[in-house]
Amino acid sequence: MDRHDTQNRMKPHENLDAMRHTAAHILAAASQQLRPDTKLGVGPAIENGFYHDIDVADRYSENDLEKLQAEMEKIKEQDLPIEQREIPKDEARQLFSHDPYKLELIDELPGETVGISDMGNGFFVTLCKGGHVASTGQIGAFKLTHLAGVYWKGDATRPQLQRIYGVLFHTQAELEQHLKSLEEAKKRDHRKLGKELDLFTFSPLVGSGLPLFTPRGNLIRRELENFLQSIQEPLGYERVWIPHLAKPELYKTSGHWDKFKEDLFHVKGHGDEAFVVKPMNCPHHTQIYASRPRSYRDLPLRFSEVTTVYRDEQPGELQGLSRVRSITQDDAHIFCRMDQVEQEITTVLKIIDTFYAAFNFELKPRLSLRDPAHAEKYLGSAEVWNEAESILRRLLEQRGVPFVEGVGEAAFYGPKIDFMAVDSLGRTWQLATAQLDFNQPARFGLEYINESGTKEQPVMIHRAILGAIERFIAILLEHYAGALPVWLSPTHVAVLPISDEQLTYAQEVAGTLKQAGIRAEVDERSESIGKKIRNAELQKNPVILVVGKKEVEQQTVSVRWRGKGDQGAQPLTAIQGELAQAILKRQA
Repeated sequence: MDRHDTQNRMKPHENLDAMRHTAAHILAAASQQLRPDTKLGVGPAIENGFYHDIDVADRYSENDLEKLQAEMEKIKEQDLPIEQREIPKDEARQLFSHDPYKLELIDELPGETVGISDMGNGFFVTLCKGGHVASTGQIGAFKLTHLAGVYWKGDATRPQLQRIYGVLFHTQAELEQHLKSLEEAKKRDHRKLGKELDLFTFSPLVGSGLPLFTPRGNLIRRELENFLQSIQEPLGYERVWIPHLAKPELYKTSGHWDKFKEDLFHVKGHGDEAFVVKPMNCPHHTQIYASRPRSYRDLPLRFSEVTTVYRDEQPGELQGLSRVRSITQDDAHIFCRMDQVEQEITTVLKIIDTFYAAFNFELKPRLSLRDPAHAEKYLGSAEVWNEAESILRRLLEQRGVPFVEGVGEAAFYGPKIDFMAVDSLGRTWQLATAQLDFNQPARFGLEYINESGTKEQPVMIHRAILGAIERFIAILLEHYAGALPVWLSPTHVAVLPISDEQLTYAQEVAGTLKQAGIRAEVDERSESIGKKIRNAELQKNPVILVVGKKEVEQQTVSVRWRGKGDQGAQPLTAIQGELAQAILKRQA
């Protein structure tokens, strides 16, 4: 059967990953046409598109993307056939003798043969395990989008390659719609909004990936934290505090060391002891539990803390607040008996529902499971994992809400329920999480005395509602395009006097609002009222109050609600009451 007939009989979305994978190969081939010295890293399909890591002496600039795109289009138009086959490793080493990255990969792959992809009968041959469309003409509509710098295998001591990204869809219409979404995303970029709204900054003297929050930005952090505490503290969560350093032995005992040791910041003091800056909080919290004998009557214990952890992310992976080196977590760990697990997880799910009701996100649960085919990646026995996964699956089924299962998405110490949210741009984010852990209590020898007077091991539940506060703020800024809900806005009200003659009255208005717990600021600049209004709107203030001669005489304010326009003159008490209710009810 002709390859085109085979492809046409596929369902519309069956081969999208294969198209994107093939496009990555075409990108690599195009680079070799433009830069014959091209050496190739990896080039997978990713969400919405593809990328390829490339090493060239004459590095590409953003302006070169059009040339690469045009070269790719030529290869697509030739409709070159693609053949996948296995060859002996020795033959592969000769074939790729010019490319050190391919040689390294060949040595690492198991077995005596490796897969290669042959495009156009020798036009472009690369190391690959397969998964392509039948020919280059079948890859759909695509566009190269941007460049990034990455280290080979994520190791800062290895060469830095260029990563060239592209997006790809079945049709030109789908591609254009996605590109429009990307343009909208640029307008909503939290890094741009953070600067315009004076929320956070970065300093080269402090270091990349280490954000500094201004007073306005810190107000958002405090509001989020206070809201969460108002929900969870009545439910028995108690705040604890832990230091930002620990001995390596803590993480060796927990099991984190073997998995994350390359991501840790190491610290050495004047003595002989070595320390690391904490990358997570759960091992510290186990030591608070272990600090005294526990009885079954003490359980459950719910330790909560909003604190910062630190991870040595690769420089090329840092991105505004979305990927940082200092990560503030709303962390909580519950130590409970086995017969309390279902109730505790149920309570966590209620906290999540209550918290996210203040934002117009629709949450979709995902049960994240271990991958039985790679059991070596996880702590604990299959029996423990099966029991933990069954508990979480049963709880989700009892909620009556559809959920998906993600094999291989579990934490290394236990399965979890993750909550996925789709933002206003249609992007999916993993936010809240509840994780069941039988392994760390065992590794740390945690115990309690049961009703029979014998020792028993508690269950540990890891729980985060926002996840990383920095990342959550980035998501909110882009979701709302900077126009945060009233209660979360750094300034609730901008008071704008038309002239200096109304400045005293404007300050009195702001003072009255502040006494009522409403954040108000006066624009005292000697600018036109039009310019003041435009500036207040650009600052995304929920309410603008304009005061002129008439308002002073009548002791009123001229009200402008964000998104509603001019509401006319009102008594201050009216707008004060309306704002107070919006803040109290945490209205969007």
